[in-house]
Amino acid sequence: MTDPIAKTPSRRRQRFPEISTRAWEHPADRSALVALRKLTGFDDVLKKLAGLVSERSIRLMFLATAVKTSERQFPELYSMVRDAAYVLDLDKVPDLYVSQDPTVNAFCIGIDTPVIVVTSGLVELLDEEELRSVIGHEVGHAMSGHAVYRTMLMILTNIAARIAWVPLGSLAIMAIVTALKEWFRKAELSSDRAGLLAGQDLQASMRALMKLAGGHNLAEMNVDAFLEQAEEYEKAGDLRDGVLKLLQVLPQSHPFAVVRVAQLKKWAESEDYRSILAGAYPRRTDDPNTSVGDQWRAAADHYTTSVKESKDPLMGLIRDVAGGAVTVGGKLRDTFTGARANGNGNGNGNGNGNTNGTGSTDGSGSSNGGSGTN
Repeated sequence: MTDPIAKTPSRRRQRFPEISTRAWEHPADRSALVALRKLTGFDDVLKKLAGLVSERSIRLMFLATAVKTSERQFPELYSMVRDAAYVLDLDKVPDLYVSQDPTVNAFCIGIDTPVIVVTSGLVELLDEEELRSVIGHEVGHAMSGHAVYRTMLMILTNIAARIAWVPLGSLAIMAIVTALKEWFRKAELSSDRAGLLAGQDLQASMRALMKLAGGHNLAEMNVDAFLEQAEEYEKAGDLRDGVLKLLQVLPQSHPFAVVRVAQLKKWAESEDYRSILAGAYPRRTDDPNTSVGDQWRAAADHYTTSVKESKDPLMGLIRDVAGGAVTVGGKLRDTFTGARANGNGNGNGNGNGNTNGTGSTDGSGSSNGGSGTN
């Protein structure tokens, strides 16, 4: 909690003066955001329009239908959002509302002046440190400007949709929407990292994500077992499972819970996280000079590394194809039909052919979805 006068956290946590959101943004999220931030003018107009109409509407609606946190209403939550803003060095603390809703959720809305909303279901589900990580997650969304740029891209998508009548136009729109959802999922991973930096309690951050998947009965759950479950999901079974996972995740705006836990733990053990805690992180003053090309290359490198390191059967196939090591048609046919061809060939020569086409590659995947925090 925060002292109402000093406005500093009651529990000692590392503070990050002038930290840039690039420090915690996932490479795929960061590359898109850096490019969009270069479109000066468009985002300013968008913010002005939102401030005139939708922002006022949002604020009035929550003032009328939810409870605005303060030193007299939900003072602990009020302290948490100020804590997060202090640790991440955000001058303007977002308003935080509690909405009566049994659904477990939290979200950050608004463009010019973001507002954070947590549901009563979430407040009842999580303990203090878990709530701190979720509120830090939402502060991360506000600082990255995800609402601004999501709105901007949706406008661009709607414009592009008008060309759907053009031959192959609808396929182009589907590709854009799919790419947008991939970005949204990576934005959630970014904000999970912001939540960890705000709370600096990895176990609490992982517990919060586990509870989003399994409910409040913490005595019946175990974080280590949940991480093992994440690894089991990542490895899947054979190529069919890899394809099914891909089809299941494509429509999602959030990664699945086990994926988020695994990804967050991996980042917490990385050199990037250790460097941030040591004070070696990108500053906001350098944001205008950030190279778009460098960020896109970093994102491409991330995806390349992910494919190389993945234990997922589908990713294994992609590696094999890239290396020219397999016949794609044969492997797909044998995997999906369950066929195993064992044949002895007697031809004009010596033929002893033995083919075994059921390939199974270990795979790794992680994501948290649905009713988690936005």
